[in-house]
Amino acid sequence: MINTENFEFDSVYHIFSHVNGKELIFREETNYHFFLKQLDKYILPVADIYSYSLLPNHFHLLLRFKNIDDVDIESEHQYLMKNFGNFLNSYAKAFNKKYNRKGALFFNAIKRKKITDEKYLLKILHYIHNNAVNHGFVNEINEWKHSSYKSYLNPEKESKLNRTEIMQYFDSLEIFKNYHYSNIEYDFLNLK
Repeated sequence: MINTENFEFDSVYHIFSHVNGKELIFREETNYHFFLKQLDKYILPVADIYSYSLLPNHFHLLLRFKNIDDVDIESEHQYLMKNFGNFLNSYAKAFNKKYNRKGALFFNAIKRKKITDEKYLLKILHYIHNNAVNHGFVNEINEWKHSSYKSYLNPEKESKLNRTEIMQYFDSLEIFKNYHYSNIEYDFLNLK
């Protein structure tokens, strides 16, 4: 079961949300770019993003919230949730305006699972990067261009992702690639 516990500073989370109903949250290429732009604007100031996957009807993020010194510890959850609310609302408002639609775009609140151990962290990384394969959008992980996987394959290219922290778990880029092509069961995730 997905935990709905409070967000905490300096903690790692798997965060995801699904479209409301049977619509799409990404209808065209520009939607993906705008979503990442809003992610940069609202979430990068408060979190290091390790990975993401954007699919037509849902998205996944793996991130670590930063310590924000001038925020009271009792209000850290509200502070971080406000950033996520602003992020998703800014995307939904622009989307609704562009496609002349009304109403909620995302289904309920964002779902989240706090990650407390290395083994689970790496399985979530694998899951997120393989999400488009698992849903049948592509046959190979490197064919999906709306995930962070390709950014890891090109470490010389500048990225807003915190790749350094993730790559410390892999002795080489080849090991990173092999891990992502390995077969991992996801029944442990229970993403309901």
